Amino acid sequence: MEILSYSSVSCCDVVNLRWNLVVKSSSLNGSKLPAFRKSRVLCANFDSTSGVVSCCHINQSFSKKLNHRGGFRSLNSHEKFKQVDPILSSGSSDGYVIGVEEDENISETGESETKVLIPGVPNESNGEISAPISSCFWEWKPKFNVHYEKAGSENLGSPPVLFLPGFGVGSFHYEKQMKDLGRDFRVWAIDFLGQGMSLPLEDPAPRTREEGMSDRNNLLWGFGDESEPWASELVYSIDLWQDQVRYFIEEVIGEPVYIAGNSLGGFVALYFAACNPHLVKGVTLLNATPFWGFLPNPIRSPRLAKIFPWAGTFPLPANVRKLVEFVWQKISDPRSIAQILEQVYADHSTNVDKVFSCIVETAEHPAAAASFASIMFAPQGQLSFKEALSR
Repeated sequence: MEILSYSSVSCCDVVNLRWNLVVKSSSLNGSKLPAFRKSRVLCANFDSTSGVVSCCHINQSFSKKLNHRGGFRSLNSHEKFKQVDPILSSGSSDGYVIGVEEDENISETGESETKVLIPGVPNESNGEISAPISSCFWEWKPKFNVHYEKAGSENLGSPPVLFLPGFGVGSFHYEKQMKDLGRDFRVWAIDFLGQGMSLPLEDPAPRTREEGMSDRNNLLWGFGDESEPWASELVYSIDLWQDQVRYFIEEVIGEPVYIAGNSLGGFVALYFAACNPHLVKGVTLLNATPFWGFLPNPIRSPRLAKIFPWAGTFPLPANVRKLVEFVWQKISDPRSIAQILEQVYADHSTNVDKVFSCIVETAEHPAAAASFASIMFAPQGQLSFKEALSR
């Protein structure tokens, strides 16, 4: 993957999966890039086999094909993701311009293409006003701080809307929807416990130095032999999130809501509505996952559940810790996250810089690995997707 960054105060990035990429000048050759982007061009090349990122500064007053074999300065992958904001693309032949005020794509033929704008969504580049978003924390229980964002609080009397995120993301995923809907409605988006910024503030199962772990592994929370009292029954399950949503609506919003959920959030939204119809005015499912959890629910299937000695509680068993450490090292790598986002976003004109950086930031939290393990081994809910839908 190649990254071209036309750098200024506000950065514009061009991406293409091919090595040969046309660079258009913003001054002499009729480029559609804004005239003020003249300071420099930073070309970054990431080699997936070696894990090395190379970059160089290029004079912006020319238009020619790049040769990736010469004149690069090496960076390690960690430095790359801090200094070069990656924009993702899948196997298309076009190089996409992200964040340009004209909202245009530049293809390899040099032709500009206008991006499709969603009607109703505020276009801030044209001076349209969007709703401001506030970031907040709500202490549900001791040690359980829930992060959420809100917009449109001044719209008294307007319908309340609550967004539930998918797996691995958080409230930041609904930034555009909140900026738009917050102009007319009261809007909230929460981070599920164990994800986003709703990770614990303390280690749920701290390790002792006598355990002889490496310095790197000592940074991971939840890998000790004994859990803290507040985490003795903690499982990041569908039932926990259903309870979290219920208390959030009752204590923070204070009235029934219209609820919308994407992927995992869609499952939780439907599950919550089936269990708490008095708190829901309507449900919108966005690509909702029809299944969550691999282990049987202990209330629904008590005998079957006894077969599995561990179901996402703290502390993690010793054999699970080793597995999680290995898997987490792979999936939390920024390169793996980038590859996943390439597949998730079919519209390659979408700016995913903030989504990428938020996911990477969450993955670097010391509690993230053990939280991921708890989520993966948590039991199913008491209702299946089909049963919840039938209600």
